[in-house]
Amino acid sequence: MGSEAYAQPARRRLATPIASLLALGVREQRRLLHGLPRGARVLDLGAGDGRLAAALARTGLRVTAVEPFREVAAARGLAGVEVVRARVETLELPPGAFDAAIAWHVLEHLDRPQTALERVRGWLAPHGRLLAGVPNLASVQARLGGDRWFHLDPSRHRVHFTAHGLERLLERTGFRIVARPRIVLDQALAGMWLTLLNRLTRRQDALRAFVRREPVTARDLAVTAVAGGPLLAAGVLLELAAAAAGRGGAIAVVARPLP
Repeated sequence: MGSEAYAQPARRRLATPIASLLALGVREQRRLLHGLPRGARVLDLGAGDGRLAAALARTGLRVTAVEPFREVAAARGLAGVEVVRARVETLELPPGAFDAAIAWHVLEHLDRPQTALERVRGWLAPHGRLLAGVPNLASVQARLGGDRWFHLDPSRHRVHFTAHGLERLLERTGFRIVARPRIVLDQALAGMWLTLLNRLTRRQDALRAFVRREPVTARDLAVTAVAGGPLLAAGVLLELAAAAAGRGGAIAVVARPLP
């Protein structure tokens, strides 16, 4: 899987609402990673455009933002952020160098997530912690979507997890889970909404294509325009109910390395 799968458009439609949605996700990740003292060392794997790295650095944390494909624009030149252009499989870091590591919707992109987690464990200090998030294969939205589930994303996602599967993987790689929030909103609300839209449009992920200025048929645009609002409201309610029942669209865990 090459960098072309992660290529970003020069300009997006709906940039302002998307930025607001991404900001909500950053706040959720920061909440899950709470309690780190100023000066703590954080490894942000798959840093994307750098929004989370920048937000953490502004609170006094020292962040190493690892991103193999995208331009880490939000953190460019920011004090407290070091950008490393590498894949986790080839990344070289000193052992025990970090107080926390973040793999937020990263593990599903890897051919060998077990090997990656073993490497992350070695980079963490004994008191360190790992924040990991992945789509939930056992979710209501995955069941509703089938092969049109938004987070299936076969061009980029190599493996999918249930909560039990992720827990077993962490155990095998030397971690113990210390927190697992029942309700995770980042990626999950959008995943439900876009999955419901996928059940109506002929092109899968038609709204994503429109945002990226890719070709979309007039029919799919009309369906999205008419159904988008009602399905957003329905999707929020459905996802919250699914999460309350333990079948939300995303899984998040905080884990610590075993001695």
